[in-house]
Amino acid sequence: MRLDDYRTLGHSGLRVSPLTLGTMLFDDPQHGCDRETAFEIMSRYVEAGGNVIDTANVYAGGRSEETIGAFLAARPGTRDRLVISTKFACNLFPGDPNGGGAGRKALMEQLDGSLRRLGTDYIDLYWLHGHDPHTPLAETVCALDDAVRSGKVRYVGFSDVPGWAIGRAATIAEFRGWAPIVALQPEYSLLARSAESEIFDVARELRLGVTPWSPLAAGVLSGRYTRDDRAPQDTARGQTAQARLSEAVFQVLDALGAIAERQDSSVASVALAWVLQQPLITSPIIGTRRTAHLDSALAALSVTFTPAELTALDELTTPTLAFPYPHLAGMVQLQQAGATINDVPSQPFQF
Repeated sequence: MRLDDYRTLGHSGLRVSPLTLGTMLFDDPQHGCDRETAFEIMSRYVEAGGNVIDTANVYAGGRSEETIGAFLAARPGTRDRLVISTKFACNLFPGDPNGGGAGRKALMEQLDGSLRRLGTDYIDLYWLHGHDPHTPLAETVCALDDAVRSGKVRYVGFSDVPGWAIGRAATIAEFRGWAPIVALQPEYSLLARSAESEIFDVARELRLGVTPWSPLAAGVLSGRYTRDDRAPQDTARGQTAQARLSEAVFQVLDALGAIAERQDSSVASVALAWVLQQPLITSPIIGTRRTAHLDSALAALSVTFTPAELTALDELTTPTLAFPYPHLAGMVQLQQAGATINDVPSQPFQF
């Protein structure tokens, strides 16, 4: 696989790279990188064939978008070759109840703010950053349709939204003839697989693209953490990662390390490759603050797995899903009566 082996995003015609460049850490003086390093990372990504740069209005208080805008301005002709992806809903104006959220007033003002910071007159992929319980879904979907019809937005996606809300919003858009939701952006990694229940079911049923964030589990799967060194220096989110360390996690790291050794690769590359090769995944978001991090991510494109390795990793991290999924597994036996249907086998069920 190569970075310029493009994929269509969900049921849209938008072509995207198999890895999306995440920019949450750009121009973040506490945890991220400076603008010069961000420019170097973006240049290397684009030169390798990558075409999706993902950000949000709230990242670094708006400076991430400004950094991307400065990068585009410094390279005439680059803007239209890229898919610029940003998000709305987070409030940048303390004390202003309409400064964030997914209502029409907030959405339109946030959109104009992002366009201004990015230095562009349109956004290719505009994401609802998180579910807003105070705004009717129909209002948000209608406002997004207006944004598309105005030419300020090309495509629409939902990030960090419950499965029921995604399904309802997508259905409203379909029945009203409004701009469709084409993709989802959930958390997903070997250590965070709850999206395999309703989120993935919605994606499968509605043919939505999936561009997951945190494929290295907030750095836990970066390879920096070991049983002997649980607090390595120079980690962007060290305390968050350290809180997740356990013997079960180290067993996953051991398995990843063994595969990495066989492939002459790294733990981070193998962990990302596992996400990349899951059937519903379109383009994982890679968060970087150093060019070395980008190089590690690009190396994931060449990682392969044996069936036994995939089975071992799956068994180490198989999630315990909430009702009704465990119950439905038993219902298959009642429905299929021992037959194999669509490659799903079952055993004869005895009452």
